[in-house]
Amino acid sequence: MIQGSFGDKGQIYFDVELIDEDGLTLTVEAMLDTGFTELLAMNKQDVESLDWRFLRQHKLRTAQGEELFDVYLAKVAISGQEFQVPVFAGREIQEVLLGSQWLKVFTLVANYGKGEVYLERTLAEELASAD
Repeated sequence: MIQGSFGDKGQIYFDVELIDEDGLTLTVEAMLDTGFTELLAMNKQDVESLDWRFLRQHKLRTAQGEELFDVYLAKVAISGQEFQVPVFAGREIQEVLLGSQWLKVFTLVANYGKGEVYLERTLAEELASAD
């Protein structure tokens, strides 16, 4: 289980670990964005600093229309478990975003009134390979 927190406008945040190519970890606060239908999105400059392997370019529909993103193979740890997932890198992305695909692996439990939010590991299907 991973404990999260609510932002001042109701956003949901979780700490995740980004693991660079040398195995060094950086803990960051990531916002759960259920409108983002992939796994992970980050600012392109931040992705490049982690030296992750470039995979391809991919078009996604955003609130601003269709945009082209660079996709890298990321290594992240959530609740102590490591995952290799595609990360969509864009210059306009302000925060680390966790997309709705994580809800295939974790169940979101949230009680805004009590200030409780967490992700709990499920027995659902595993994440598809990023390659």
